[in-house]
Amino acid sequence: MGRVEELAAVYQHHLGVPWQRTLSGAQRVVLVVYEKEMERVLRARIGEFEQATRRGGRGWKLVDCTTWFAEWMANSDYRDAYFEDPALLGMKLDGEFRPAVIRRLTAELEGAGENTVVALLGVAALFGLVRVSELIRQVEQSIRGRLVVFFPGTKNENNYRLLDARDGWNYLASGITLHGGGTSA
Repeated sequence: MGRVEELAAVYQHHLGVPWQRTLSGAQRVVLVVYEKEMERVLRARIGEFEQATRRGGRGWKLVDCTTWFAEWMANSDYRDAYFEDPALLGMKLDGEFRPAVIRRLTAELEGAGENTVVALLGVAALFGLVRVSELIRQVEQSIRGRLVVFFPGTKNENNYRLLDARDGWNYLASGITLHGGGTSA
């Protein structure tokens, strides 16, 4: 069994626990943490996680945010100026891109039922543009079922580091790792 399949098995075991309906939005977040070098293989085998979800009697909705920045940039009237002088982009990221990402993910979450996993793939593409920790905090209240974030990075206790490249943040979501298992759903 490969690493992705092993991780999917841990994930399936985690989701097999009956879901408590009284949890807060923050407690409905599950971070599937894996080595950043596994990103391409995980993407190719994302169906393993969908099958694991469906075997557990849950719905599955995959949301891939990989292209969200490119799409946003392509629709900007000032995109050429941003490429010439990227420093101009800073305020636009906070003022327009981040809210656009929050709105887009919120819409996906609100469109999912209480028995559905919304699986967020591609968060590495947001690195340097939107902090995943802030994104999760902003959408917590819209989570009806579970938000599963595929997280290429590391987990040390409750401290998560995206791409091992920046100081992590302490978050109380359930974390699933290849070697550390997960906590109750």
